[in-house]
This record gives sequence, structure tokens and C-alpha cells, in this order.
Amino acid sequence: MFTGIVEELGEITAVETLDDACRFRLRGPVVTEGARHGDSIAVNGVCLTVVDHEGDEFTADVMAETLNRSSLGVLTTGSRVNLERPTAVGARLGGHIVQGHVDGTGEILERKPSEHWELVKISLPADLARYVVEKGSITVDGISLTVVDAGPDFFTVSLIPTTLALTTLGLKQPGDPVNLEVDVIAKYVERLLGGHVAPGDAR
Repeated sequence: MFTGIVEELGEITAVETLDDACRFRLRGPVVTEGARHGDSIAVNGVCLTVVDHEGDEFTADVMAETLNRSSLGVLTTGSRVNLERPTAVGARLGGHIVQGHVDGTGEILERKPSEHWELVKISLPADLARYVVEKGSITVDGISLTVVDAGPDFFTVSLIPTTLALTTLGLKQPGDPVNLEVDVIAKYVERLLGGHVAPGDAR
């Protein structure tokens, strides 16, 4: 489990294309400290497994399903990525419960900077809209954020200077894709209620 509090801005140092997958080599001095084969590290919000690591770099295999359902498929050598290790038992839950299982992708639609923060508008797939509510939590590229406004096909978030400086959202521009993971609690509630709540009432 992750919390959506990015530990460092890493970098893709190599991409090896395989028949139905690819292998990334990533640089991240913080997340590789004490890393072992089989450990999990979230890369732009996608939970990946450490295959090998040496120094401040590690490798991770990404299967076709993940490449198709997330924005990892557009990454190339030199791409910057958000990195986070799983939260430790007993640690503070700084963001919210994040599984590292991407539900879909959105696109940066608009950025409105101001003196101390920036409002970012992001497209929202129709099948995820019912899980996104004003002042609720959403994970964007592995970052736990609070929804400012939620529409039928978009939502907005406000980014503080720290988020802009230390994550990929400081670099992304309109047209760039982002990974989205909605609040898993909302999905569990919907499942438990079964067919008793209409999609329009679940927002």
C-alpha cells in the first residue's frame, strides 16, 4: 500500500522493449536505499516490482496490460517519474490509501498559475466520474491530491509550490497523459451496495 506522498522525482535511464512487455531502468537514490529483489515501488502511481538494483538504479518489468492501461507506455529514456516506496506498518498516512493499481488515464487540459499555487484541469474517463467528488481524494501520477471541482468528464486540483517543484505535475503540459487511481473506498462501497444505488446517485 502507498499513500500518494511522492518521495523523489526519479528518471528513466534505459528502456528495453520486449515482445509483450518492456523493462525500465530507473534512477532513484532515495527509493533504492535498502531495496531488494521483489520489493514494490510505485512509478507514476503504478506499483512495479524491483527485478534488480545496483547503486541508485533499479530495473522493473512492465507487462503489456500495464502499458496499455497506464501512461507508462509513453515513457522514454530521460523521462522524469514520481517514485514512492510502500508505506511501513505504523507509519503516518500522509495522503490517502493508494494501491498502485491505475484505474485509467486522463489528460492535462489546462493550467492556471497564480502567485502561490496553480489550478490544473484534468480530463476524466466517464466510467470513473462517479468515484470523484469535490473535496475527495484522487491519485494523479501517484500523487495524492484533493479534488477542487468535479465535472462529468473533468476535475480540477490545486497544486502548491512543493508539489510543482518535486513531482512530474510541475513538468506536465496540456495534452500530456497522467495516470489516475480513484479512492478505493468508494469502489468497495459501490460493490457492497450492489445494484441498490444508481450510477447517478453514487456521486
